[in-house]
Amino acid sequence: MKLREITSILEKVAPLSYQESYDNSGLITGSNNTEVSNVLLCLDCIESVVDEAIEKGCELIIAHHPIVFSGLKKLNGKNYIERVIIKAIKNDIAIYACHTNLDNVLKNGVNQKIAQKLGLKNSRILAPKYNLMSKLVVYCTSENPEIVEKVRDNLFANGAGHISDYSNCSFNTEGKGSYFPGESTNPAFGEKGKTNFMEETKIEVIVMNQDASRIVAEVNKVHPYEEVAYEIIPMSNPNQHIGSGMIGELESEMDAKEFLVFLKKEMKTECVRYTSIQKDKVSKIAVCGGSGSFLLEAAKGQKADVFITGDYKYHQFFDAENKIMIADIGHYESEQFTIDLFEEILEPISGKVKVLKTTTITNPVNYL
Repeated sequence: MKLREITSILEKVAPLSYQESYDNSGLITGSNNTEVSNVLLCLDCIESVVDEAIEKGCELIIAHHPIVFSGLKKLNGKNYIERVIIKAIKNDIAIYACHTNLDNVLKNGVNQKIAQKLGLKNSRILAPKYNLMSKLVVYCTSENPEIVEKVRDNLFANGAGHISDYSNCSFNTEGKGSYFPGESTNPAFGEKGKTNFMEETKIEVIVMNQDASRIVAEVNKVHPYEEVAYEIIPMSNPNQHIGSGMIGELESEMDAKEFLVFLKKEMKTECVRYTSIQKDKVSKIAVCGGSGSFLLEAAKGQKADVFITGDYKYHQFFDAENKIMIADIGHYESEQFTIDLFEEILEPISGKVKVLKTTTITNPVNYL
């Protein structure tokens, strides 16, 4: 398979446009036209992982964390980042990262995987993102209902009209449009020298901002007008399927100390650092893979009993303010199951390429 065919599967789940501004998800080394027969999945693409890819004949490494976050000015092997890039290029190995874009999706995302491990129900985004959608309004003659249906179906086929778990959503209004043809317009589209009126259908659909121009280009191919009449109206609504962290409920409330033991076991961590227990029983759990301290206020705001994440600093633990229990399970530990998530997402192509999970433990932190 071509490399781009493989990464397009990941990008259908987690489009690159969903990544945070500081991130560097996407193809870091290699060409989209590379033929790939073996893929290696990992959390961190370090030198030992590249060595493993060489040994196993992998042309592509898919990592959660980008090996390059900011621009490289030199490539002389002075640090592990440069050595990884040099070794990958020398051995014709492409590196692709799927990071905060995978963190920020509800379905098949990093935080959903954590929620599944903990058996949370009614899981939803903890801090939804705003300003990701627009309303696309297309006007079409309603003199022939089949034309309206063709235009509407084209919108749906190209990704418009998705609201939560519903698809093919639109609002349709019948009305009358007016226009005055210019001298160079097609005579078939109205009588010149006078104002013409036409029965029209106003079709309103929701589109993701990154898809809007493509959808308009596609609807142009089937629309009957010489120039399509349309509007793109930005929306500030929160997107409940895209955002940071996740919150849900346990199947049944648990003793707080028993939950911490359960958490340690299920997340396969050697250490859980936690603040004082505020409730004897806990049920509402907020999670964020990786470094999630920025979501503490959101977790408090939604009355979570426990907030689980990694990378908490000493003074940040005071921010719990006896309102919530913070449980730091470690950065690596909170995201280690992302490798399994990659495997699940790529399962449809398992018969075409060999998808391997790294056997290299990339966690730089050890516990005594």
